[in-house]
Amino acid sequence: MSTRIAQRALCLDDFETMSRRHLPRPIFGYVAGATERNAALADSARAFTEYGFVPRVLRDVSQRSTKATIFNREWAAPFGIAPMGLSALAAYRGDIVLTEGAKAANIPMILSGSSLIRMEEVIAANPDTWFQAYLPGDATRVEALVDRVAAAGFGTLLLTVDTAVLPNRENNVRNGFSTPLRPSLRLALDGITHPMWSINTFLKTWRLHGMPHFENSFAERGAPILASNVLRDFTARDHLNWEHLALIRRRWPGWLIVKGVMHPEDAARAAAEGADGVIVSNHGGRQLDGTSAPLRVLPEIKAAAPNITVMLDGGIRRGTDVMKALALGADFVFVGRPMLHAAAVAGREGVDRAISLLLGELERNMALLGVNSLAELTPECLIRVGGP
Repeated sequence: MSTRIAQRALCLDDFETMSRRHLPRPIFGYVAGATERNAALADSARAFTEYGFVPRVLRDVSQRSTKATIFNREWAAPFGIAPMGLSALAAYRGDIVLTEGAKAANIPMILSGSSLIRMEEVIAANPDTWFQAYLPGDATRVEALVDRVAAAGFGTLLLTVDTAVLPNRENNVRNGFSTPLRPSLRLALDGITHPMWSINTFLKTWRLHGMPHFENSFAERGAPILASNVLRDFTARDHLNWEHLALIRRRWPGWLIVKGVMHPEDAARAAAEGADGVIVSNHGGRQLDGTSAPLRVLPEIKAAAPNITVMLDGGIRRGTDVMKALALGADFVFVGRPMLHAAAVAGREGVDRAISLLLGELERNMALLGVNSLAELTPECLIRVGGP
């Protein structure tokens, strides 16, 4: 059944359409929505439409390759799965099926600090999983979580730096979503009217694994996902500063990435503090609404931090989007929402299908552009066709 559902998707956007029907309104709204007017979310996608390709012809492209190497590791493609909180609420064992799909395809998957499955279980399913942390400005708690991540066996740690305070996600309020979820008649009705999700995701999780909790926000277990009077701990993220990054660098032995960088000076500072890479990201439009599309600031950030790995997430839905990001300076990109929509509607088969669709587009479109390698994707492949 899941295989048949997955095969209906002809592109990544199709999974969002199916997910809208499958998920209860609060859950779908959380996954698909962003902040305030969703301006940052919309601009992330719009920026890609402002560049057109200039194909070259009569080139032998029979030897083209999508392989990419970052952090001394070769991957099958220059894209991976971005960190997404509460994945296991949208899809049964969501973090597990995402990382298993990534392992099978030989691409990286990043586990969110807001995940509902213990990091130790996830890395057992895929030892190449990366971990993304939301850290407070508290040295003791920072050290405890970093030590837990290292003990679990992760080799790559991301520090997300664009969440100083909670944004105004009014769409969550309108849709009846909160973290933790609060029992209500409206929530119950949403579950009843979406029985496949209720039976195969929420109730199945509860029956086989107990009530989901925030498992990886700190070294200790966090709040349950469903509670009437429990508040999730967002302790003192507004205290987080460059000194904490330096502390992490001293304590963390593996690859260290700073996620949420949008200014060239911040990228240069991250490199100076010992970061191995940055992810240019506006948090999927979920933080400061009106923030620029990551693609718009990418070239300046690459120029400011030429000696570290520069990656990007936000707005990528097609193989052509991947190519444009690489041509403008990205060494690698990450895709979030479409992968979770795919997992929600078709589990592991959905994830496999989503990865296959994006990889297939990339491979075909490289041929149509006239390039054999990712290194050939340069600004000369593009022309501005719209925007400022």
